[in-house]
Amino acid sequence: MASYYYLISSLPDLKSDGEMPLSYEDFLDMCQTTVSASTYTILKNLTLSSNEGPLIKEWARTYSSLTKELNYQRSMKLGKTYPNTFEKDSITAQVVASALAAKNPLEAENIMLDFEFQQLDSLVGLHMFDDYVLFGYAIKLKLLERQSCFDHDKGETEFRRLLAKVQQRVYSL
Repeated sequence: MASYYYLISSLPDLKSDGEMPLSYEDFLDMCQTTVSASTYTILKNLTLSSNEGPLIKEWARTYSSLTKELNYQRSMKLGKTYPNTFEKDSITAQVVASALAAKNPLEAENIMLDFEFQQLDSLVGLHMFDDYVLFGYAIKLKLLERQSCFDHDKGETEFRRLLAKVQQRVYSL
């Protein structure tokens, strides 16, 4: 595995409750001259559901488990059956239950993001200046990038619009 002392030590800290200190494109620019061509290609094509690359296979299992648990609990909440079987994890189930009980969708997303950061930290473990740290950082940046798309004011406006539409339908009955 390659060693990236300067690259990794120059990356700003990422926190689940913080802002995105750099864009994913800026991150790729920083990596381009330091990592191998194959590593750069994997980083460039990385998504939250990727399963290729160091740490990514482990992350894919974690992310898949979280997604399946979320779909399962949503289905149960709606009184529907969940067609897929999966290996349940009690901690993941508790986190998802907390997220679904949150007072608003943004709070639920924050609960999930914090858990995802914890899981990534656990997967990276004691690695310091290698691909595991680099890919863990990349996934965290992708998670923050996704989170930055949520706009509280736009979300509240859309919620009120949908609520008014539902109320109008109810009143018309």
